[in-house]
Amino acid sequence: MAKPKTEFSLNQKIVYPSQGVGKITEIFKKEFNNEMVYYYKIYIEVSDMNVMVPVDKARAIGIREIVSPQEAKKALAHISQDFEPPTSDWKLRYAMNTELLKKGTITDITDIVRCLYQRSKVKELPILERKLYDNAKKLLIDEIALALGMDEKDVESMLHAKLEPLGQKVEKKSTYADDEDEDEDEFDDGSSDKSDDDDEDDEDDED
Repeated sequence: MAKPKTEFSLNQKIVYPSQGVGKITEIFKKEFNNEMVYYYKIYIEVSDMNVMVPVDKARAIGIREIVSPQEAKKALAHISQDFEPPTSDWKLRYAMNTELLKKGTITDITDIVRCLYQRSKVKELPILERKLYDNAKKLLIDEIALALGMDEKDVESMLHAKLEPLGQKVEKKSTYADDEDEDEDEFDDGSSDKSDDDDEDDEDDED
């Protein structure tokens, strides 16, 4: 089997939306279902984990390059803009934001952070949403830091400065109906952000 043309190169930093910012540490071939398949081996620093992703499926599952400095600045500007208040039904909110994370553009990730930050100013987020918010925020900070060549702590401060005025507006209004949020019994839907990639072989990505 001839080595395919790869979209990402060795040692390149990439974004794996459901996992975090990663680095291509190896491009190799391995037998799978009696066929030789080329894989990227990706190290995800935030979870100290290696995942293997078939080269020909990488783009389909959302893996992409780090955005340009211009796109990173646009994302920072976007996060402070007013938007339609999120639904008070936390399960619907969670499902919608999980889908955005799977799509994984920097705008999608920015929308998740903005939505859940705003909602947290109205009412404390359920555990699953809090995890989703923390993961999306970490991913956004890491990518912007790489794109702009900045320290992560400095980017986090910038992000907070953009979000805080939005949060202050929400705290002043506090006009949302929270009845639907009363049903906050936490459920384990098996959709933990890192549930399917705990094994180094990452079998789900090989299917």
